[in-house]
Amino acid sequence: MVPIAARQDSATALERGSSGLRFVQAAMVVGLLFAAVSLYWSVGGTVLLDTVGGALERGGRTHSVGTILLAWAAVFLKVNASVLPLLAVRRAGSRWHRLVRGVVWVEAVVLPLYGLALTGVVILIQVGVIPAAPSADHRALAWHAFLWDPWFLMWGLLVAAALLHMRGQVETEHAAV
Repeated sequence: MVPIAARQDSATALERGSSGLRFVQAAMVVGLLFAAVSLYWSVGGTVLLDTVGGALERGGRTHSVGTILLAWAAVFLKVNASVLPLLAVRRAGSRWHRLVRGVVWVEAVVLPLYGLALTGVVILIQVGVIPAAPSADHRALAWHAFLWDPWFLMWGLLVAAALLHMRGQVETEHAAV
C-alpha cells in the first residue's frame, strides 16, 4: 500500500511534469484508438479490413476463429500497453512500480522501432526501391505505409516522450519515499 504522503508526492510530480502528463494522455488516446480498431474487427466489423490485406483480411471476412482470436489478442495487448504508461508515472516506490516502469521503457523502445521498421520497408516498396511481390496488395501496402505502421511509431514516440519528461519528477519522488 502506498502511503498518503507518497500519493500526494505523486500528484505533485504529475502537476510539475504537466507536459509529461500530456504525453502520457496522448499516448493513451492513440493506443486506445488503435485498440478500438482491433476491437471492431474482432467482433466482425469489416470496414477498412481491406486496408490490412493478406491472410488477416481473408480471415476477418470469413470470421476465421484464428483471426478473431488474434484480433482479441491485439485488443488485449493494445489496451494494456495504452494504460501502463499512466501507471508508470503515477505509482511510486514499490517493486511493482519499478517493474511496470521497466515494461513501459521496453514499450517505449519496441513500439517506435517496430513502427519505423515496418513503415520504412513499406515506403521503400511504395517508391520502388524494394520490388513488390507480383501478388502484392498495393492498396493495403499504401495503408500500411501511411497509417497502420506509422501509428505504432507515433504511439511509441509519445510513450518515450512521456517517460523522458516525467523521469526527473518520478526519480525525485523515489528519493523522497
